Amino acid sequence: MQFARFVLPALAVAVWVSGCSVQTSDSSPAMTHLIIAEPEQPEFRYEIELAKLNQVLSEDLEPEQMGFIYYRRGALYDAMGLRTLARMDFSRAVDYRPRLADAYNFLGIHYTQLEEFDYAYEALDSAIELEPEHAYAYLNRAIAEYYDRRIAYSIVDFKHHLAMQPADPYRIIWLFIAEQRSDAEIARANLLANSATVEQSDWALQIIELFAGQRSETEFLKQMTDNLRADEKLTERLCEAYFYLGKYKQMQGQWAQAMNYFKLALTTNVYEFVEHRYASLELQNSREQLTEK
Repeated sequence: MQFARFVLPALAVAVWVSGCSVQTSDSSPAMTHLIIAEPEQPEFRYEIELAKLNQVLSEDLEPEQMGFIYYRRGALYDAMGLRTLARMDFSRAVDYRPRLADAYNFLGIHYTQLEEFDYAYEALDSAIELEPEHAYAYLNRAIAEYYDRRIAYSIVDFKHHLAMQPADPYRIIWLFIAEQRSDAEIARANLLANSATVEQSDWALQIIELFAGQRSETEFLKQMTDNLRADEKLTERLCEAYFYLGKYKQMQGQWAQAMNYFKLALTTNVYEFVEHRYASLELQNSREQLTEK
């Protein structure tokens, strides 16, 4: 899901595998079509920039400058998957620059990942107060509400986020995911209605068709890497595909298979994608459901 993020280069090498390493007793034949990509690795230039920022922070700077430098270093840590260091820097950033909405937005994401929802709401509410039409604060607050099981509030925020860009398939998908928890039939009807605005060439339309029951799991797996754009990486596509397959299997109550897909999403190391950020939470939730069976 290509929400504002740094783009990391992919070293993606696809191989066809039998799926035996991820299959469990309730695995389906569809999983024999899995594709594994070499996990992304951060560019060396991020390490060079970190070294430069560390040097700059040792200088005598104005508070506004300090806030920006901490924010930038936090964003680099976030892009490299160093979440604790990132969160510390975002906290420092708002100490020095209290009106930095983007830093609050990042803090909201990180607290959601930790399931510290009160802190997440506080940070995301601050981002929205400072920047009422922030591009992603409503999305991230909706996601926090979703994982906090405040589904009605989540749906309101997802709808607001979708209204900003009605043709964005990922906004449509996340609204469906929330609505499906409330009423599956209404969710599917809204999914189909909203998807009329999506470009036919957009690969995410396949995800919508999967959720709508218009595409089988096997068909989705066979075609999920077709027509990669020049600016798109295999690891990015697979991160999205496996995350949403995990959600699809959850909706069917097939928790072990859902776990396998979330694990595959995590192996891509596409740290800045929404799908990678929350695959761990989904894996945990699936494991809990499987344990309770």
